[in-house]
Amino acid sequence: MERNIKDLVQQMTLEEKAGMCSGLDFWHLKGVERLGIPSIMVTDGPHGLRKQDSSADHLGLTSSVPATCFPSAAGLASSWDTELARQVGVALGEECQAEDVAVLLGPGVNIKRSPLGGRNFEYFSEDPLLSTQMATAHIQGVQSQGVGTSLKHFAVNNQEERRMSIDAVVDERTLREIYLASFEGAVKDAQPWTVMCSYNKVNGTYAGENEWLLTDILKDEWGHEGLVVSDWGAVNERADALAAGLELEMPASGGIGERKVIDAVESGTLPMDKLDLAVERLLTLILKAVDHKKEGASYDKEEHHQLARKVASESMVLLKNEAGLLPLKRKGSIAIVGAFARKPRFQGGGSSHINPTKVDDILDEMTQVAGDGVTISYAPGYRIEEDDVDETLLQEAVQAAQAADTAVVFVGLPDRYESEGYDRAHLRLPDNHIRLIEKVAKVQSRVVVVLSNGSPVEMPWLPQVQAVLEAYLGGQAVGGAIADLLYGEVNPSGKLAETFPAKLSHNPSYLNFPGEADRVDYREGIFVGYRYYDKKELEPLFPFGYGLSYTAFEYSDLQVDRTALTDLDEVQVQVRVTNTGERAGKEIVQLYVRDVESTVIRPDRELKAFAKVALEAGESKIVHFTLNKRSFAYYNVDMKDWHVETGEFEIQLGSSSRDIRMQTRVSVESTATFIPTYTRNSTLGDIQQDPANKKLLEQVLKQFQEASGFGGGDDSGDNDHADMMNAMMKYMPLRALVAFSGGAMTEEAMNQLLDQMNHKDHGIRG
Repeated sequence: MERNIKDLVQQMTLEEKAGMCSGLDFWHLKGVERLGIPSIMVTDGPHGLRKQDSSADHLGLTSSVPATCFPSAAGLASSWDTELARQVGVALGEECQAEDVAVLLGPGVNIKRSPLGGRNFEYFSEDPLLSTQMATAHIQGVQSQGVGTSLKHFAVNNQEERRMSIDAVVDERTLREIYLASFEGAVKDAQPWTVMCSYNKVNGTYAGENEWLLTDILKDEWGHEGLVVSDWGAVNERADALAAGLELEMPASGGIGERKVIDAVESGTLPMDKLDLAVERLLTLILKAVDHKKEGASYDKEEHHQLARKVASESMVLLKNEAGLLPLKRKGSIAIVGAFARKPRFQGGGSSHINPTKVDDILDEMTQVAGDGVTISYAPGYRIEEDDVDETLLQEAVQAAQAADTAVVFVGLPDRYESEGYDRAHLRLPDNHIRLIEKVAKVQSRVVVVLSNGSPVEMPWLPQVQAVLEAYLGGQAVGGAIADLLYGEVNPSGKLAETFPAKLSHNPSYLNFPGEADRVDYREGIFVGYRYYDKKELEPLFPFGYGLSYTAFEYSDLQVDRTALTDLDEVQVQVRVTNTGERAGKEIVQLYVRDVESTVIRPDRELKAFAKVALEAGESKIVHFTLNKRSFAYYNVDMKDWHVETGEFEIQLGSSSRDIRMQTRVSVESTATFIPTYTRNSTLGDIQQDPANKKLLEQVLKQFQEASGFGGGDDSGDNDHADMMNAMMKYMPLRALVAFSGGAMTEEAMNQLLDQMNHKDHGIRG
């Protein structure tokens, strides 16, 4: 549709402009019929299309059209496969086109701050690099089909408790390195058509009214070309939100939002230019959707189901496999226990709830893949809808397990345990699931536990079982994927995108989650997930990046193309990976970087690159990585930029964050010079760190000591006394020289010294 957008805006009345900035109903944007501007539809669905009619709810309480339910983000991220994420995006885009949906509301990239977060199943990772790369691929896949995405929830939406009123208080360095970083790469590299603001406040201001977030960072700094849409019902004051950079309020406000915009323009508190810019972005989205509409679009439901099966099998994580119990042999007898085997938990609750085109029955799939040589029995073991132990069901399951060669126990978190709208209260499985595992393990030495859950669980029963498969929320093809993995049709290749703590109190946010009243302080700072466990030398239940395979991999020949570089250079890294086992498999090679010595607090290691490589038995491949300035940098709040300190950095290659196989070092020289502005409260030690001012200060200190006798030693060579005085002087503010000099150092002299130090041509000054 060839239309001049600025001309269209000029033809619109104030009422039409304001009206466009709020929804038509629950799922549609307003058009302007007299100008030929149509209404378009948006809908939920990070892991599947959730199209409802215009009167439907936002929390998944009413049905939607049938659509493919893919594994949720928690599982998809555990594939560490960006190409797979792109393929899922393409499939979702095809389904949107078939249902005339212009924008799919997702993906969600908020960081998993606590394993209790109610929407953790819907988010990718505790690590911003993994999160942003998976999101980037997902967005590119969807948008390749002419369908928009909505990157969400911007920003710092890490809990459900009081989510519409909570104030997330986070320092800027933590925001930049962790919580905003999970959005930054996806915005820059994939240009989502929309970004959805979160409900919460960020440092005192609602995200939807936060100009620093929505305009200064998202639009001006990152260059986002699309529009910002509110989460449903997230707008506090409509005119303030529009002024801050939120173009679209959803859902319809019954005329309230547009009336506030009109009043603000007419009163002069909201410039017309701001409104016009918002309408231009809205029109750009609408016309882009119209231009990309594919008439008569359809998709192959079975093909998408098979893709969902492949994604699920690549995403599940083998956590334990004692004595090679898995893969199962196609002979003998298997007892399948646990009601999830007949009624699987395959997706999360709330706004992402999908009406699947079909759902695999795990028991049927296990039977089919096992073949005629295996005798399979089944016992439910527990009631899904309750936590209490049903002794009759439990005893039936124990008898079935005892009579079989191997028992496969299906347990996890029922729907009521995790959903949008509320956080989890603990990390435990339901009591009847725990009891089932323990009772079966007492009568059967060969026990496989299959978990269906959206986030970590405690495993006090882990020593009692021989194998554990983390299936996450595996989508509608979960049954086929589990059968493929347990019987070795597919070699497990997923690795954890989040740390599993041994117990809840080990989590870094434990003392500050979910906060008090309407405030939550992110006091753990940058130490989220593995960054914390590594720094604290705290052993997790399972570390970030962990996952087993039915084969083994060896790392060798780590090389870098240079060992000395500046922060403007790139460094090429390569490592040889060899499959030393007897079957084909995939290894996820993880590259971490450590600043060997830093003047600021930094994690022991941070993920900076990764690659998933497929290898036949005995095959070797060379894996390549490129590191740049951001790979070595931290966010310097004084410089308001990413900064690399001159020094040595360790490049670590490993199979998980706790399984580093090889490492080497490079020296990086910073090209940035940052000299702080010195004040009367600057310490003498800090001033002496600046070579240009060190000599100047030493002259002053010598005169001070001669005049005051302060810090002067006697002739006895009392080194302890001298060391003590030097230590005291190091942390003494400059103004103390005036107080202790007995008149030898005056305020005027101190100010002259400050003027000298602050007017040298050192470079960037803060």
